[in-house]
Amino acid sequence: MTIFSKIIAGEIPCYKIVENEKFFAFLDIFPLAKGHVLVVPKIETDHFFDLSADYLAEILLFSRPIAKAIERTFDCNRCGISVMGLEVPHAHLHLVPINHADDLNFTREKLKLSPEELLDIQDLILYNL
Repeated sequence: MTIFSKIIAGEIPCYKIVENEKFFAFLDIFPLAKGHVLVVPKIETDHFFDLSADYLAEILLFSRPIAKAIERTFDCNRCGISVMGLEVPHAHLHLVPINHADDLNFTREKLKLSPEELLDIQDLILYNL
């Protein structure tokens, strides 16, 4: 069972944004930028493109209102999307507020935010969702 499956199952706490029967979205606790959200299918699949065609289409539709909320919440040019999948062997995508291409550079040092800051970010995104 991956760490994401444990988060989905409620075994590990998270800053949840939204979920449905197939997907779960929550804040990255080591974000590239404030507002960095992870979107995860509830089925445990390692490689993103091993997801079925239905899941691939639906994960983008599930992510769209979250991305729009991120854009309304943070001073950014747009919400960038990235599929890396190197950190956790569970398919997921990253939604990150960006102004430049380098804002999606995952080799950059991640932010270290307090629980209070993460709660504030969660509240702001939920307000704009």
